[in-house]
Amino acid sequence: MEKLGIPSQTIAVLQKHHVTIQKKFGQNFLIDSRVLEKITEAAQIEKQDCVVEIGPGLGAMTQYLAERAGRVIAVEIDRALMPVLEDTLSEYENVELINDDILKVDLRRLVEEKNGGRPVKVVANLPYYITTPIVMRLLEERLPFSSITVMVQKEVAQRMQAGPGGKDYGALSLAVQYYARAEVVAKVPPNCFLPRPGVESSVIRLTLYEEPPVSVQDEELLFSLIRASFNQRRKMLINSLHNAPGLPFDKEAVRSALLSMGVSENVRGEALTLAQFAQLSDLLGAAIQAEE
Repeated sequence: MEKLGIPSQTIAVLQKHHVTIQKKFGQNFLIDSRVLEKITEAAQIEKQDCVVEIGPGLGAMTQYLAERAGRVIAVEIDRALMPVLEDTLSEYENVELINDDILKVDLRRLVEEKNGGRPVKVVANLPYYITTPIVMRLLEERLPFSSITVMVQKEVAQRMQAGPGGKDYGALSLAVQYYARAEVVAKVPPNCFLPRPGVESSVIRLTLYEEPPVSVQDEELLFSLIRASFNQRRKMLINSLHNAPGLPFDKEAVRSALLSMGVSENVRGEALTLAQFAQLSDLLGAAIQAEE
């Protein structure tokens, strides 16, 4: 079968299998071979690699991955696409299809069964409406992944790699950068998809750290502080943390911690680095313990 990375072949497959594009699954199929090559190159796929692909769609990217990787496990939520994938991937013996929701799959067990627990690489053209929950699940569960290379909305990619002080910097930036080094490796215009989305896209590679770049005593407290800081990002940090449900800190405790860090008490959360949030978390956590 001719590869799917061209519009005419994609349209032929859609017509052959009478595929109805499902908006509820955020389906936008890649129809540009250059982009598909860029993604597989950026993911640094080698013959010894096992790759988990999320949302293979019609199998366009799967074909490119299968030619580079030792094994590809493709997880597709849309049952109607399974016979299509069995057709478009029939020539590739190293591809296994799983019809399931990636947010419900036991990924740790999957990696153990399919790759002996050794780290795998994740590649995906993610539905934009559910990008963040998928990415955060892959990161937070500390699954055995060495890298995650995903197509996302351009603005989401910008937020993932943003630094302090900018409008794109927020809770997602800090969460991603706690677990991985983020690098945008390609920009993808709407005309590379069928149907065309109303936004531009980017391919971002997340290279996971063996250990986080900062040390913190209580990760749960750290991320509670981060979320509270950006829930009302225009407020001073003292007010954001004092007013946040579930956080027991009065203004004086936050003020004292900030001053001991050499940070202005009037600072907003968007000005703090990940290292400063970790330091603040440890100081406030110690203050709680001292009161107990």
